[in-house]
Amino acid sequence: MSLFLKIFLWFWLATALVIGALTFVTWTLQTEPFLNRWRYSVGNSMNIYAETARQIYENEGPRGVEEFFQKLKLSPEIKAVCLVGETAQNQCPGELTNASAQAAVERAFSGRSVEFELLGPQENYAARKFTAAGGANFVLITRLEAPRVPAPFGVNWRMRLLRILAVILTAGLLCYALARYLTAPVKKLRNATKKLADGDLSARVASKRRDELGKLARDFDEMAERIESLLASQKRLTRDVSHELRSPLARMNVALELARQKSGAEAAPLLERIETESNRLNEMIGQILTLSKLESRAEKIEKREINLAKIVEQTAEDAAFEAAGKGKSVKIARLDECRVVGSENLLRSAVENVVRNGVRYTRDGSAVEISLENGYDRALIKIRDYGAGVPETELEEIFRPFYRVGEARERKTGGIGLGLAITEQAVRAHDGKIVARNAVDGSGGGLIVEIEIPSS
Repeated sequence: MSLFLKIFLWFWLATALVIGALTFVTWTLQTEPFLNRWRYSVGNSMNIYAETARQIYENEGPRGVEEFFQKLKLSPEIKAVCLVGETAQNQCPGELTNASAQAAVERAFSGRSVEFELLGPQENYAARKFTAAGGANFVLITRLEAPRVPAPFGVNWRMRLLRILAVILTAGLLCYALARYLTAPVKKLRNATKKLADGDLSARVASKRRDELGKLARDFDEMAERIESLLASQKRLTRDVSHELRSPLARMNVALELARQKSGAEAAPLLERIETESNRLNEMIGQILTLSKLESRAEKIEKREINLAKIVEQTAEDAAFEAAGKGKSVKIARLDECRVVGSENLLRSAVENVVRNGVRYTRDGSAVEISLENGYDRALIKIRDYGAGVPETELEEIFRPFYRVGEARERKTGGIGLGLAITEQAVRAHDGKIVARNAVDGSGGGLIVEIEIPSS
């Protein structure tokens, strides 16, 4: 799960929990104060009703009181009302003659305030005593419907659903914006790191933030700038030195020819040795300059549509001729017709370097296998030898310039370590990729190098 999604979900969950907790606590805490306010309001109303009933009873008698009660029943809160005399027979309706109502009446006769009997939302009783002229005591009793505590998001379920969705959506948008704000510099830093790892030394984050993430981005930019400067200096030094060595080598070859003409037969082996080493040095300098041009993109590569199958076939024939003298062979396991857009010389050099490397390290009597597969949008070249392979920790290092597996660097153990580096740069120049892995299919081991080139 990505960091953005984690931050977004956690913020959203935290916001939802906070809103839920606040809603629950608010609804719980407001229940008791709400009921107390209701009792206070009903108590004031009962005092007014009782005083009004007393005045009507004294002026108009029981008939007037009954008309007053009919008006009170029009109120949605009052479900029943009755006047109970201290000595008269109770003429209240049945819903006011149960034990709960009678208990409220008895307490009202013995007290001076409004008495309540709260049993539920629909069954609540309030009783208030008053004394009429002549000393007769009466109790006004009512059955009331207690008001419900308002729901946190309204009573109507549609409005409640809309409000809940509005809260969730608002919280989600805010959490999304916050998560995006926090992870955006991390994403930029990751993209810049990936570009730098892929060889784009100009990759920078260029963050303007002033927090810790902004400081991290600026530290990365400083590091990338330092690496770019060091590598540029190294490549420039290698290129300049290689160029400068060409002139002394040319003069040395001229001097070598003059020495041959003036020397005797005794010096011939030494002069041939000097010529061999001079040619090797000249070849190495040429490879260094080629690698330098590929790495720096100093020259524009002319690309055209080429027959990759033909290049693979010709390279295999040339390598097979050389391998035959060493008791080895080169064979084509698969050859699909495939055309790509690129530089014929560079691709030929890339394939040839890997094949020659395989011929060098494969066991005596074994064959280097080459296959070309034409995929939907890519060409895949596989080159396998049956040598000792490469340690797993060094598979990615063999494409570095001058890298040699192991500590031995004698000429007889291999080349100078530039062939695979040139191959990698040539493949990258064609927007392809190259990987090496050890064969683990139980058929003799060895190294497998895969070159992938976009097909036309």
